[in-house]
Amino acid sequence: MVFVIALIALASAGALYQLVQTAKYERRFGPPGLLVDVGGHRLHVTCQGQDQPVVVLESGIAASSLSWSMVQPEIATFTRVCAYDRAGLAWSDAPSCPLTFARVVDEFAAVIAHVADGERCVLVGHSFGSWIVRAYASRHPESIVGLVLVDPPTEWLVMTPHRARLLRGGRYLSRIGALLARLGVVRACLTLLTSGAPGAPRQFVKIFGPTAARTLERLVGEVRKLPTDIQPIVQALWCQPKCFHAMAAHLLALERNGASIAAFDLPEEIPVIVISSGNQPPEQIAEHRILANRSANGRHMTAARSGHWVQFDEPGLIVAEVRGLVELWRASPHRHRRLSNVT
Repeated sequence: MVFVIALIALASAGALYQLVQTAKYERRFGPPGLLVDVGGHRLHVTCQGQDQPVVVLESGIAASSLSWSMVQPEIATFTRVCAYDRAGLAWSDAPSCPLTFARVVDEFAAVIAHVADGERCVLVGHSFGSWIVRAYASRHPESIVGLVLVDPPTEWLVMTPHRARLLRGGRYLSRIGALLARLGVVRACLTLLTSGAPGAPRQFVKIFGPTAARTLERLVGEVRKLPTDIQPIVQALWCQPKCFHAMAAHLLALERNGASIAAFDLPEEIPVIVISSGNQPPEQIAEHRILANRSANGRHMTAARSGHWVQFDEPGLIVAEVRGLVELWRASPHRHRRLSNVT
């Protein structure tokens, strides 16, 4: 009985800690952009720069607009560029309906209609986000200047039993993460890890197991590559239970819709640039090359000094490719032709 009372008291203290700290960080780190209604919930969108075409940045499966913090300001020096947070991530509302892949693409279309109504776009997608921009481009090829696909996870489009089990395991861990976030455990662990507490990694192994502990340490290591003023914002946003629920929903969409994602095709004339990370195996590089070669104006390159998060390791490479597409379109005689509303 004493143990149960102590457990309830500890859980209550953790939940109170989470509520207090969440309110504190919400006051400190409010949304820098606008909240756009996409039908039942709002997505956070932030834009910088002027001129056309509009560049729209789509993030990886559990990442937010902040993952483009080293890319977006540089693109803004030569054109308008927008990044957003998918439902449940960062400053966006939790989804008001089940998140299918088709729904995710519909909401991406709603964002584009808001930030680039009647204008042509360059779409940049990282990892899972590469399939979202590709799906949108297949629906609206007339609106696309070109695509930059950053380390697309082509291997996940073939849903083997092993990969399906991994995704189910990821959803289970995400639900556990949401509970731990609600009780303040995630926030406390990230605070210890980012503060450099010497015993933290060892304690995480005891609590979560070696695989989860290594994943947490690796993600924190990636975030430390971002500008120092961005790092505490990412940490604060990671601590929200809704982000873990959103992660589970995106993993479910990938498991259920991988085959349909693979079926999306584009007109050959749309330029497609595929950037592989330097640590990809040869068979994955070959798949990326095939993806680029489907476009008559396609090109493949390897970011030799990058891991999966190319926008952290070699952001200038992505910026340069976007600049090339923008300049190519600006030299076109059709650049002033305006589109009808695209949704």
